[in-house]
Formats: sequence, C-alpha cells, structure tokens
Amino acid sequence: MAAPIPNLTQLSTTTVKPTVLFTTPPNYAARLSTLLTRKGHAPLWCPTIATHPTPQSLCPHLSPHSLSLLSAIAFPSRASITSFSLAARFLPKPLLPSHGPTFILAALGKDSELIDTLFVSQFCSNSQRVQVLVPPTATPNSLALSLGEGYGRRVLCPVPKVVGLDEPPVVPGFLKDLESGGWVPVRVDAYETTWVGPGCAEVVVRKGEERGGDADVDAVVFTSSGEVEGFLKSLKEFGWDWWMVRRRWPRLVVAAHGPVTAAGAERLGVDVDVVSSNFASFQGIVDALDARLRALGQESDCM
Repeated sequence: MAAPIPNLTQLSTTTVKPTVLFTTPPNYAARLSTLLTRKGHAPLWCPTIATHPTPQSLCPHLSPHSLSLLSAIAFPSRASITSFSLAARFLPKPLLPSHGPTFILAALGKDSELIDTLFVSQFCSNSQRVQVLVPPTATPNSLALSLGEGYGRRVLCPVPKVVGLDEPPVVPGFLKDLESGGWVPVRVDAYETTWVGPGCAEVVVRKGEERGGDADVDAVVFTSSGEVEGFLKSLKEFGWDWWMVRRRWPRLVVAAHGPVTAAGAERLGVDVDVVSSNFASFQGIVDALDARLRALGQESDCM
C-alpha cells in the first residue's frame, strides 16, 4: 500500500533521483519525506505500522492524587507526549500543585521540543518545580540512566501497546533499566502501535515484478523495529522474504534510525548498511544515507 503524503515538494522529472523507500507511520511521514526530498532523493512512502493515541488510559494517572504519588514522567516517544497532551486537554490545569518536590519530565531528542513553555505552564504554574530532562543520547536506555538513582520513587511511563505484531524488547528493556536504577515504573499503554495490514508491502512487491529504471529502489529507511517486522510480515503474504528483496535489488542500501532500530532489524534477519550516529532527529539518518548513496554513485561513475 503506497499512500500520498500531503505537501510534498514536487520531484524534478529531468533528473534521475535515487528512490528511497521509507516505512514510518503517518505522524512522522511528512517530516522524513521532506528531509529526503531536500537531499535530492525521491521518497516512496510504504507505511507498515500506524500509531493511535489512547489518552483515556492516561486520564486516571493525571488526577491530583495520582500525580502526588509520582516523581517523574518518562516519555520514550513523540507519540507518548501527544497522547499525554490529549489526555490533559479537558482536565483542570495546572495538573501539578505549585509547591512540592522537583518533578521530572524526561523526553528524547527532538521529541523534547513538544515539552515547551506552554506545556510546562499547563502542567505546573511554578516552572521552578519542573525539571525538563533530555539525555545526551536519544535512546530509552539513556533516558533511564539520565534519571539517576530512583530511591524507590515512581515514574510514569506512557508506552505503546503493540497490536498485530510481537512487542519488541525495547519497552520491556526500558522498564527493566528503570527498575535497575531504583525506580518503580508505572507502565501505561498510552497509545497503540498497529500493523497496517497484509497489503502494506505491495508497492515493493509490484516494483520487484517490474523491469526497467522505474522499478529501481535504491534505499530503504527503517525508523523502528516494528516497521521492520510489519514489512517482513507483509512480504510473506505475497510469497516474498527479505532475501528476495536483496536479490532483486543487490545494491539496496538499508538505513536504520539509530542503534536500537538497527539491533531490532538485525534480530529480525534484516542486514543494515547505514546506522545514524546522530539519531536525536531524522536529519541524522538522512545525512548518513545521503553520504552513502553519493559515495556509491561516485563508485559507479568510476567503473
């Protein structure tokens, strides 16, 4: 299933541009596609998972009594912050009293931009009581470590409920890391991550059955291991597997957004060629992929 992305820059018809397949859910698609387009690539969106906020599951944890039992909220994704904001929309504000011990709001990389001045002011009228924590490395493990020693304090963890796929080890590992640090994690399924369905890889299979330049796929970008599993699960529906993809496009460059995604892909049998070292935002993986594609292009010109 290939779907159009709104507000995309039109691709030039006079220049052959590398086709880059990407499998992000809809809430990230336009941002990644725009970055690829600016680098001169032709983005091809093939979403394999979707995220749906379930703010109703968070509401009971945002009452004054429930918040008084917490010392921190650790947001492992942008979707978790979005779901939190939706849950808080119709609740009396500020959510947290102005006086009391420091309360930590922790988030990763570019996701932390959502925890802005307005967000904090609606959470607590006394900004001095709130500490916004952004770890230097944008991984769940780094997020857990950055919180420091918990000393038995409780931390709310708005995480995804995975539907139609196996839960990757990322969230269980994150909760275990928090426990190892002396925290008591309170898991809440704040949103759902769902498999788009058996037809989500159809665009790839159809291209694989074609011949000629229009059938080329030069690279694929995965931004989570769930996307990889959803892609492989759909390929199987069409009688394909990952090695058939590799045989069809032997020069295909596989790019992973950070080491967590790369490890998940490798665990599922997908070999990764490029891993972004700067994974606080999608810019890192786009830059790394662009450098690899340009290097391969120069090699081809010399042959």
